[in-house]
Amino acid sequence: DGSTGWCINQNNVHSTNSLRMTLETAQEIYADDRAVVTNGPPDSTVRAVPCDGGYRLTGRWNFSSGISHATWVAGRAPIVGPGDAPAPGFGREGHRIMLMPRNEVDFVDFWPVQGLRGTASFSFEVDDHFVPENRTYDPAGPMREDGPVYGIPTTLLFASGFSTVALGIAKASLGTAMKLAESKVPGRASRLLRDESTTQRIIGEAEAVWHSAKAFLREAHASVWDSAVSKTPLTTEQRVKLRLAATFGIQKAKEVVETAYTLCGSSAILDTNPIQRQFQDIHVVSQHIQGRSTHFETAGQFFMGMEPEGNF
Repeated sequence: DGSTGWCINQNNVHSTNSLRMTLETAQEIYADDRAVVTNGPPDSTVRAVPCDGGYRLTGRWNFSSGISHATWVAGRAPIVGPGDAPAPGFGREGHRIMLMPRNEVDFVDFWPVQGLRGTASFSFEVDDHFVPENRTYDPAGPMREDGPVYGIPTTLLFASGFSTVALGIAKASLGTAMKLAESKVPGRASRLLRDESTTQRIIGEAEAVWHSAKAFLREAHASVWDSAVSKTPLTTEQRVKLRLAATFGIQKAKEVVETAYTLCGSSAILDTNPIQRQFQDIHVVSQHIQGRSTHFETAGQFFMGMEPEGNF
């Protein structure tokens, strides 16, 4: 299920930030075996004003995947002074992550989407809410440990994870199409869809696309993982290749799902057909920042000997 995979990846990657928190705060949150920390990008209303012992936080955060199961929420916020002027000396770009128990924020039921509906990526908001200093951290601050997973940039953890989700959706869509082909006789046809040579060719080509995308992602990730295990700094080439493989995986997964959807014919439009959800899900994943085609430009710049731009 795409929504389940999405939420698991979101929470798994975000949990690596526990090593940027104080040890006491991390223990407070993760002592609960069912701990889930959700987060979402801030909108333009978000402000954190320093005060005695912490911050007064106001604003709204959207796209908070899995918030229905969250025990804590994390909100990124710019630290501002008088007149909303950026306050100096507060981490990367003057931002900090604010941690709050789920019951301290207002839940906003807003997720009117077709794909990945099961992620329940609703919004949350607070108004002049006090957040103690020890429940905040610098998103680019040092980590307390140096295990392999913590040596991989967070953006690449998200990229490879969401690409894996996309490839999972794509594989499921092929299964849906092949199962339908075993029993469907298309209109004005005389034999099962599975017995048509065109169907066999389409499935073969789609499997080739899927396996090539998966292999590229595994190869790029294995290289990065080996360096992380040996504590060898990642090269620009490794980072760019993993970024490229992740985005390629998402885009090729979309291509595979569209192929499967088309193969299902008019049966694909029914809500009762799993391909409908798979089609909607992949078109949400591919719209995410990790699937942007501009990442191909970053890779192209690198391979052409230019200084690559972008997030990798």
